[in-house]
Amino acid sequence: MLREFAPPPRAAEFSELIKKRLEEVKTSGGTRETVTIDWNEQRVPVEVIDLPLAGLYFNPGTHRIRAQRSHNPERDEALDKDPWSVESQEYLKFLLQAEPKDPNRRDPDFDKLKDSLKQFGQNDPGLITHQGILVNGNTRAAALREIGAQSMRVGVLPESFTWADINAVELSLQLRKDHRREYSYINRLLAMEEQAALGRTPEAIAKEFRIKPATYHQERWILSTIQDMIERSRSGGGVALRLVDFEDDQEKLKELHRAYEKLAAADPDQAEVLKEVRMAAITLGFAKTEVRHIVEGFQDRYLGRTLPENLNTLAAEEEAVAVPGLGVSVPGASAPVSAARALNDQILRAKAAKLSTDPAVPDSEKSSAQILFDDAHRAFEAAIDAADRDARVRKRKQMAPARLAAACADIDQCVVDLVQARATRSLDEEAFDEAVLKLRDSLRKLAQQAGRGMPHPGDGVSWLIDAAATEISG
Repeated sequence: MLREFAPPPRAAEFSELIKKRLEEVKTSGGTRETVTIDWNEQRVPVEVIDLPLAGLYFNPGTHRIRAQRSHNPERDEALDKDPWSVESQEYLKFLLQAEPKDPNRRDPDFDKLKDSLKQFGQNDPGLITHQGILVNGNTRAAALREIGAQSMRVGVLPESFTWADINAVELSLQLRKDHRREYSYINRLLAMEEQAALGRTPEAIAKEFRIKPATYHQERWILSTIQDMIERSRSGGGVALRLVDFEDDQEKLKELHRAYEKLAAADPDQAEVLKEVRMAAITLGFAKTEVRHIVEGFQDRYLGRTLPENLNTLAAEEEAVAVPGLGVSVPGASAPVSAARALNDQILRAKAAKLSTDPAVPDSEKSSAQILFDDAHRAFEAAIDAADRDARVRKRKQMAPARLAAACADIDQCVVDLVQARATRSLDEEAFDEAVLKLRDSLRKLAQQAGRGMPHPGDGVSWLIDAAATEISG
C-alpha cells in the first residue's frame, strides 16, 4: 500500500543545495539538460543537475524491491521504523544488487550495469525529490557508489510533489517501453495492487501497464493466491513464506489460473482441488512441464496412492461451518477440497520452517519440516510420473487416428485445389497422377497394418481392407 515517509535527515539543508544548483543552471546561459516525466497525462520536462552521491537516499518505497524486502524480516522491520538510517540504506543497497528471485545471490545484471558505468559513464540521468530521495535511478546510484563515483546527474521533481505523485512518476517511467530494467514479476503485481488501492479502475490500470483487462484480472488473482498461501504457511511461531519465494513461478501460476478458470465453470469444487494440489507442487519446486500433469482427478487417481500416512489427508470428512449467532452449522468445503487444503497447508508450513533463518525456530523443527517436505516431494514425484506414463499411453492410442484425420483434411483441401486448378487449366496432370499412385501405396500399407490383430474390424477398417484387396485382385 502507498505509504508517506517522513523527510530524511538534513532534508531542508539538501533542498537548499538543490535550489542553488537549479538557479545556477538557469543563469549560466549554457545548454540546459532536462528529463521528461509523465504526470497527470502530460509530458513535463524537469531540470537536470549534478549532485553529490553521498547526499542522495535510496527510496524505501520503490517498487523495484518491494517483494525482496521480506528477505530479512529483522532488517525489513528496522527499515520500516527508520528508512533513512545507515543500516536501512545499506539493506536497500544490498537488495538493489541482489537477484530478484534469490536475494542471497548477486544479480549479474547489476555487475553489467556497474561495468558499463565504469567504462562509458552515466548516460541517462536519475530522478530525485527536492529532499534528495531517488525516484528513478536507485540501482544506478548503488552501482556508481561501488565504482567510487562522487556525484550523479539527476532530474529534480517539483517541490510540491506528494508521495502519491512520486509513486505515479516512478511507475510511469518503469512502464515506458524503452526502459532498460523491468520490475521483477512480484513487484509488478504489487504495483498493480497499489494502483487498485488508490481507487483506479481495472481498465485504467490495465492501460497503464500496457496489458489487457483480462490479464490484469489474472494478475490480481495470482497475487491474491500467493498472499493466501503465505498466510496459510504461517506456523505458531510466526514463520511464513515470503513473496520472493514465488518470484520464479510466473508461468506456472498463469497456467494454473487458466486451468482453474476453465474447470471452475463446470465444477467449482474440482477447480479448488486443482488449485490446492498444483500450488502444493509449485511449493515443492516441480517444473512447469511436471505441474501440467496435475489435472482434474489427479488427487484421487494418482496422489492418493503415493502419499505416506503422515501426509494422507484424503480421508478427511466434510467440514461443517458454524453460523455466528444462530447456533447452527452449514456444510463447508467438500471432503476432496478439505483434503487438498490440509495437504497443501502441511507442505506450505514445512517449506516455511525449513527455509527460515529465524534463530527462534529450533533445529529439531527444521529437521522435521525437511523430512515432511522430502516425503511430500517423493509422493508427488511418483504420482506425476504415473500421470505422465498414462498421458503418453493415451497419446500413442490417439496418434494414428489423429494423423488419419489430418490426412483426410488434406485430401478435402486437395479436392478444392483440384477444382480450382482445372478451372484455370493450371493442373500438372503428371505430378498429380504420381501423387495418386503414392496415395494408393500408402493405403495398401495402411490396410495391411489395420487388418492385423483385429478379429472383428469395424466398418471403416473392413472397407479399407476390402478396397485394398479389390484393387490388388483387379
